[in-house]
Amino acid sequence: MYRLILLALALLALISGQFLQPRLPRPLNVPPPRAVITTNPLIGVHTRLTGIGDEAYIRQTLAQVNEMGASWIVELFPWAYIQPRSRYGFDWTGADMVIAHARAQGLQVVARLDIVPAWARPPNTTDRYLDRDHFADFARFAAVFAARYAPQGVRHLVIWNEPNLRFEWGERPPDPGAYTDLLKQTYPAVKAVAPETIVIAGALSPGPGLEGGNLRMDDLQFLASLADAGAFPFFDMWAVHAYGGLEPPETDPAPDRVNFRRIELVRELLDRLGGSDKRIIITEGGYNDHPRWSGAVRPADRVRWTIATYEWSRRYPWLEATILWQFSTPFRTRSYPDAWNFVDPDGTPRAIYLAVQEYARTGKLPEPMSRP
Repeated sequence: MYRLILLALALLALISGQFLQPRLPRPLNVPPPRAVITTNPLIGVHTRLTGIGDEAYIRQTLAQVNEMGASWIVELFPWAYIQPRSRYGFDWTGADMVIAHARAQGLQVVARLDIVPAWARPPNTTDRYLDRDHFADFARFAAVFAARYAPQGVRHLVIWNEPNLRFEWGERPPDPGAYTDLLKQTYPAVKAVAPETIVIAGALSPGPGLEGGNLRMDDLQFLASLADAGAFPFFDMWAVHAYGGLEPPETDPAPDRVNFRRIELVRELLDRLGGSDKRIIITEGGYNDHPRWSGAVRPADRVRWTIATYEWSRRYPWLEATILWQFSTPFRTRSYPDAWNFVDPDGTPRAIYLAVQEYARTGKLPEPMSRP
């Protein structure tokens, strides 16, 4: 009996030790650092890596981004992943993994911050629903994120995604006043701990209003409303989603058209509203080549027009980077979203990847394209 008691105590101590010992993160398998070799430093792609947790996949993906000749990535770092349970704890595992590997590949990371944890929103709301009661919680999260990663080279933070869309504003009508209030709380919180961080606003869904502005507020109207609400002192840079639609990138812009050069209308409006000091960064854009989607173009046009988009971007001295949607995903939807990708889920490069890689290495444009 005495031996059984001793055995039970030893087993209890062993089990307790497993629970009580510090939970240290696993060391990462980060390769030696290297630089991006490219003839166009504006080239970027939007990645989809946070939350995957597969370090080998993340490492391979970011190595391929480097080898394509892209210097920039946008990556979403969901608030709901980093503070899933309460405002008092943080889980940096996934973000640390992505940022460490991006840094090793010489990539500049633009960190998109949104997606609301369940504790910070009312029941039966979507994970895009952020009300004023929790603006301060989001601002603290953004500040802690900036303080952690600014020393690791992450200088660009995008505050929310497409707030002029009902879906992205928590299934509520877009509200420029509320988004301004979010910026007014987030900007000083970030600057207090990481003054070198560039706080980016906007990232609007491009185009005219839909359903009277209740589904989408016109992006130019939304920007003007932010100026009226006093938002301009509370961001450093403006993000644009510069999709090409069905038109080549050199097509003239117009207020009622969605094409790449709509960015010029945004620039003109920023200047008129007193934001001439605000640089612009493209955080989404590009072309889709799905064979059965009405919004897609032919694969050959996608190749030519994507490269033309990167090349045309060099005309704009006020443009920080051109970061197109999207590099790859670890899964297939078997529908048109797959046709945005540069690389298949198993890592196989698509024709668009190889063409951009050749352009980035040589600066040579595909025939019959000539420099704009």
